[in-house]
Amino acid sequence: MSKHPNIILIFTDNQQASTLGCYGNDEIHTPNLDRLSETGVTFDNAFCPNAFCSPCRASVLTGMMPSQHGVHSWIDDRQMANWPSDWHSLDGLNTLPKALKSQGYATALVGKYHLGQPTSPAEGFDNWVTLEDGHVRSFYRNKIFDNGKVYDQPGHSVDFFTDKGVEFIEEQTQAETPFFLYLPYPAPYGHWPATKETDENRHTARYAECPMNSIPRQGLSKAAVDGYMLRASDASEHLDFSMLMRAPNDLGTLRNFYSQISMVDDGVGKIMETLDRLEIADDTLLIFTTDHGLSTGEHGFWGHGAATLPSNMHRAAHNIPMIMRQPGTSETGLRSKLMVSNMDVFATILDHAGVAQTETALPSRSLMPVINGSDLSNWGADVVFSEQEETRVIRTPKWAFFKRFEGAQQKFEDELFDVEIDPGETQNLATDPAFSDVVSALSDQLAAFFETYAEAQADLWKGGQPIQHSERKQYWRDAWGDDWQPVYAYEQS
Repeated sequence: MSKHPNIILIFTDNQQASTLGCYGNDEIHTPNLDRLSETGVTFDNAFCPNAFCSPCRASVLTGMMPSQHGVHSWIDDRQMANWPSDWHSLDGLNTLPKALKSQGYATALVGKYHLGQPTSPAEGFDNWVTLEDGHVRSFYRNKIFDNGKVYDQPGHSVDFFTDKGVEFIEEQTQAETPFFLYLPYPAPYGHWPATKETDENRHTARYAECPMNSIPRQGLSKAAVDGYMLRASDASEHLDFSMLMRAPNDLGTLRNFYSQISMVDDGVGKIMETLDRLEIADDTLLIFTTDHGLSTGEHGFWGHGAATLPSNMHRAAHNIPMIMRQPGTSETGLRSKLMVSNMDVFATILDHAGVAQTETALPSRSLMPVINGSDLSNWGADVVFSEQEETRVIRTPKWAFFKRFEGAQQKFEDELFDVEIDPGETQNLATDPAFSDVVSALSDQLAAFFETYAEAQADLWKGGQPIQHSERKQYWRDAWGDDWQPVYAYEQS
């Protein structure tokens, strides 16, 4: 192995773990990811720190919670023309590309960005190939920003970014330079209009007659309707969120969604083949994960955690695939039950690359002891945390507890689920006196965690402000006054 291992971080967009064959789905075609799982380490209880795209990407790149880095919601790229030139939401923070570049790594982003202006590289990236839209409006016909060049790319975005990623790997291998490739695919996404497209890809026919029995059919929840009504009341909202209630019964959408997952699987396969062809697989840590989960009908809605009111962090919108492999370094075929976060990718990569962390208070934990089969006696509490504006979550192997902010006029109930006997998280035990001690203990753990890691300027529960956008602007104004608004809130409010 070279002095510094190569790092490839493959990211997908909106995907819960159960949509892969290696996580038990018998309708999906994912042979390459299944093979990656068989030859690497698969995390069965991996979760996201937030159920929106931009915050999770920020957390993976910084090792921080949203209440630290400040990105609490999706970056609204419809306001791009009003942003400062070359504005990036993580400017000034220590990020994976900055830390690795300082140690001699060649760094590249090849894929979806969604953390600021796509027109120029964020700090730390040498190579920059991205698409204009953070909100994926099409898998085809995208405007591309490619290291100073701008052009329209008509083909499928997964194939395009895979080929660009392969080019970068080949160039760095020839130059004998350790590299960090961040490859965030803009798929499978799961939202309209992209999954309503009639364009056929090479996997479309595979799912043409698929019954889609792996997608649950449940009655529409009141929380989903309330979430839709909140968006409908926002005059600045132009996206069609009605699909959040209709998609689980739209077979065309479901089949297209699965075909895009298989397209991603092809891309992962081509990256793996490239590592084998160049004989650098043993020198490369390959990580596959996603930004956040996606409810595919569970709990009566389709979409992310803030698709409902109040926000939810049920397993379907929160549980993500995460697989890591480096032959000769990682265990083979290991499945870990530890409660982990994709935010832990930050500490894992820096630990493996031998790069010291400069921040003293980061919740990101290195997973290298799991990957290489080391002693886990010093791992600490088997717990994972998340937040979605007015909802904070703590998960243990036994409990999932959703704590709601109490300082606004609109009140939401806390929720407690015994996930050992109720894995579907259907029976709320929070108001049952028999579980008051559990609620109290989990509330204390949540409070202690955020007291340790949250930064005042970004802590919404203490009047802090999110960067650029919030899904709950009026809610927070009710709590903190009419002058409260997101930082860089260029939209008329």
